Amino acid sequence: YGPNSWRWNGGMKGRKGSLDEGGLRVPCFIRWPGQIRAGLRVSQIAAAIDLMPTFTEMAGIAGPTRKPLDGKSLKPLLLQESAEWPDRMMFTMQNRQATVRTQRFRLDAAGQLFDMQADPGQTRNAASEHPETASRLQKALDAWTREMLALTGGPDTRPYPAGYARNTMLPARDGVPQGGIQRSSIHPNCSYFKNWTSKSDAMTWDIETARAGQYEAILYYACPSASVGATIELSFLDARLQARISEAHDPPLIGAAQDRAPRTESYVKDFAPLSLGRIRLEKGRGLLTLRALEIPGKEAAEVRGLVLKLAA
Repeated sequence: YGPNSWRWNGGMKGRKGSLDEGGLRVPCFIRWPGQIRAGLRVSQIAAAIDLMPTFTEMAGIAGPTRKPLDGKSLKPLLLQESAEWPDRMMFTMQNRQATVRTQRFRLDAAGQLFDMQADPGQTRNAASEHPETASRLQKALDAWTREMLALTGGPDTRPYPAGYARNTMLPARDGVPQGGIQRSSIHPNCSYFKNWTSKSDAMTWDIETARAGQYEAILYYACPSASVGATIELSFLDARLQARISEAHDPPLIGAAQDRAPRTESYVKDFAPLSLGRIRLEKGRGLLTLRALEIPGKEAAEVRGLVLKLAA
């Protein structure tokens, strides 16, 4: 989805996170020896929503049918079964702003129309030259936006599934810090929880377990020697599990020494696994909560995440 800063981007406008071509266009490589001709280049526009319809049709299996899919199977293009491919509209939304792309045009969130074949860098608004196209795309974009906001306009309250596979990973990225606990960055990916200094602090994960049973809880942590000794408790519904952090693990940050400028993304470090023991989780939804009962040092620990391992 484009570079993460303003720099050369193949002549395309925008960067990662933007709704311009340079923030949305990415390459897609598919290899299927004996089926897809090597070196084939597909010029028609496509998107990630097309992958599932494509692969299910190629595999000869039925796709999900509970809800309509906007994606289309790319099998005719990849296997060169047909030269006919109708023009289509590809919609994208980011922070309640939306854009639509056809094979030739892109209409941005401000209503500007760009001819992507004649002007791939989006330097000139062509709405006055193609008023009918601009009007048609604007109406389609408005209708799609209303439909999407009606479906996704509120907060996402879905729980994180647990127990479907033997191991369920619950990174700090998907948890919620309570009290004085902080994330290592405003960007959640690869972040960890820090500043766990009070017994009133907690970190929670909204989960829904698919199978009741005994789960081994494994904490990925960092802790300097001066903070060793914290007693922590993991709870879910009526179940509770206590453990003590008895070994120091204080690895350095990775990458900080090589940076030429401060980064806003989180630095990473090698967190150590600590088995907290086994806890019985009942089937259902609830808050998985990690808190400290005793903090003899400055803080309990830094936490990268939890793994719930279903006992055999």
